[in-house]
Amino acid sequence: MFHVGEQRDGAESRLVSTKSDPELSARAHRRRFTAEYKLEILREADACTGRGDVGALLRREGLYSSHLANWRRDREAAERAGLAPRKRGRKPLAPDPQAVEIRSLRAENARLAARLAQAETVIEVQKKLSELLALSATAMPVGEGK
Repeated sequence: MFHVGEQRDGAESRLVSTKSDPELSARAHRRRFTAEYKLEILREADACTGRGDVGALLRREGLYSSHLANWRRDREAAERAGLAPRKRGRKPLAPDPQAVEIRSLRAENARLAARLAQAETVIEVQKKLSELLALSATAMPVGEGK
């Protein structure tokens, strides 16, 4: 038998006094329930068949119907997650930070090498153009230019 204000093992145990205590803080504490306690209460609520049995259970435990609704929803979600197909085999290893850095540096190196090759080609073309212009300038007589 539980006394007024006393809760079963799954919840935080404490006795609630009906007298106002000046030592108490004005801030309320959120109750926390263990998974075992929630499952036990859900089993008891599911076993209730008579009219008003669930209400009596909730009053006895000091719970609200929203607790039951939330706990049932959480239980169903966990059951669905437990039945979901899982990928078989070994779990992939976390990527090695050095390997990731090496991969990015190699990609950057390849990109820079391509830019260098393009710049060297442009320089070669400019040299050849410069040589052609210098040859054509020396081949023309001095007075015939524009």
